[in-house]
Amino acid sequence: MTHPATRRTVLLATGGATAALVAGCSNYGDDSNDSGDSGKKSSGAAAGTALAKTTDIPVGGGKIFKDQKVVVTQPTKGDFKAFSAVCTHQGCTVGTVADGTINCPCHKSEFRIADGSVAAGPAPSPLPAEQITVKGDSIELT
Repeated sequence: MTHPATRRTVLLATGGATAALVAGCSNYGDDSNDSGDSGKKSSGAAAGTALAKTTDIPVGGGKIFKDQKVVVTQPTKGDFKAFSAVCTHQGCTVGTVADGTINCPCHKSEFRIADGSVAAGPAPSPLPAEQITVKGDSIELT
């Protein structure tokens, strides 16, 4: 005599598959639950990559390096910042830097050039910072 499956036995039997499906639905690169630094660059660019000369980055603006997926800004003279060029809304590459913001063309999210924070949505979080080094007049990704 066999017993029909109950809701409980079905849930227990598929628990592992359900967990795998839920994990498979998470966003690539979503660090919201990561309590530590994974050691991976969000841009995927190689360390030590020379990006630009300091004179290539306008004061109060910035420049997007699409191949390295990095945007470098100069909020004030001599203060250089770098952020991922991948929008935190849906993964589009940002398209312009103007009027103190880094702008995504896909859904019009805007990020402040000084700290990558969201100036206008729908982006849910700031652009992740990237590490750069200024050596003389050269800016390198570190």
